[in-house]
Amino acid sequence: MENQTNTYEFLLLAFSSHQELLFPLFLALYLAALLGNLLILVAVGSDPRLHTPMYVFLVNLSLADLCFTSATMPRLLYALLTGDQTITHSACLSQVFFFQMAGNVDSYVLAAMAWDRYVAICKPLHYTTVVTLPRCMLLLGAVWVGTALHSLLHTALLARLTFCSNHALPYFFCDIHPLLHLACSDTSLNYMMVIVEGGLVIIVPLVCIMASYVFIGAAVCQVRAPGGFHKAFSTCGSHLMVVVLFYGTVVAVYLKPSSQAEGQKEDRDLVATVMFSVVAPTLNPYIYSLQNREIKAALAKVFTGS
Repeated sequence: MENQTNTYEFLLLAFSSHQELLFPLFLALYLAALLGNLLILVAVGSDPRLHTPMYVFLVNLSLADLCFTSATMPRLLYALLTGDQTITHSACLSQVFFFQMAGNVDSYVLAAMAWDRYVAICKPLHYTTVVTLPRCMLLLGAVWVGTALHSLLHTALLARLTFCSNHALPYFFCDIHPLLHLACSDTSLNYMMVIVEGGLVIIVPLVCIMASYVFIGAAVCQVRAPGGFHKAFSTCGSHLMVVVLFYGTVVAVYLKPSSQAEGQKEDRDLVATVMFSVVAPTLNPYIYSLQNREIKAALAKVFTGS
């Protein structure tokens, strides 16, 4: 207990070697993420025909991805460029808040997009009356407010902790689990909220996505028309790729008890974290734009002026 201290700086030790090789790699990934997501915002914003629920969801996914990467990547690039691996206590908590909020918005928007595809395929005659723009805007507003409150809760719980003399984080940004490992004060409430409340934030949208695709799969199997399967896959394929890329790693990082988390290899968690926090937001816009004719047509009009 004598070593407890209110530490106002942390050390981000991930990628502390081979910085001259990692800097251009992460810079390219960050610029690609910015470019791809901004292009989607420009495409949807410039074409009134794309002001529909499906593309409103896509815009919010791009906004969440921009926030997701911008919460961590600028600080990582600064550390790789200058070698300064320190981050202040307040900046660390800010990273936790924005990273958690953007990641959870991603999760719920993916669930909303699955609901949109479910109604479009399973109840096509009711689509225009069920999936309305006002209803989608209300849903998205609730998502942003709810995830902000969720992130504020975990950030406030972290702010009350005291930390030992060791304040080195084996990650490239501040997150809940690595900070809890450094705390000297009681973290039982934090871990309980991570497992219970935080787990629900991940599980609920994932269950909704899985249920939507179970119904979609059943509906597709009943379609006798030629090309029905290909049409359904072309409609849902991009969304499925993004879901697998995002949830395939985020579940492994966050949905595990504290004892298991301490026994896991740090490099394994680091790779998984890079996948869902850097690679996924970078690939998401390109997965959608490359498979979406309307997006490509809108961008062509923007750049050609026609």
